[in-house]
Amino acid sequence: MDYTYDYTYTSPSSAGDVAATAAIVGAVFLFVVFFALIAYVITAWLLGRIFKKAGLPQWAAWVPVYNNWKLLELGGQQGFWAVLALIPIVNIIAAIFIFIAMYHIGKKLGKDDWFVLLAIFVPIVWLIWLAFDDSKWQGKKPATKTPKETS
Repeated sequence: MDYTYDYTYTSPSSAGDVAATAAIVGAVFLFVVFFALIAYVITAWLLGRIFKKAGLPQWAAWVPVYNNWKLLELGGQQGFWAVLALIPIVNIIAAIFIFIAMYHIGKKLGKDDWFVLLAIFVPIVWLIWLAFDDSKWQGKKPATKTPKETS
């Protein structure tokens, strides 16, 4: 019986393999960044239309974190949950308050109770529906600061 074998060593990665892997990782990264940017632009634009219905300036929808702060306030919740949403674990509780705010925003725009399910499970549909339907804001308009008159 012959118990010998031939073994040829090959390096685990050659320069070509590393370059190909780096190119794939870079392409995936660019795709994700591009997709995230497109999603942000669409969401901010739709949220701006909802803010306009509520009497808020549309530019507020384009500022990250601040847009969630104003969304929470429109829904009768404390805005600081927008900042707490950046903290792991606490963000789960913050999401609950955001969903409660979305429920109240839907009610202020004349929607039924079930409408919050869209906000929870398909938020883009919730945003599109509220941004483009002809509903009017039925709640109190948010307080806007006016410059003090000088005498």
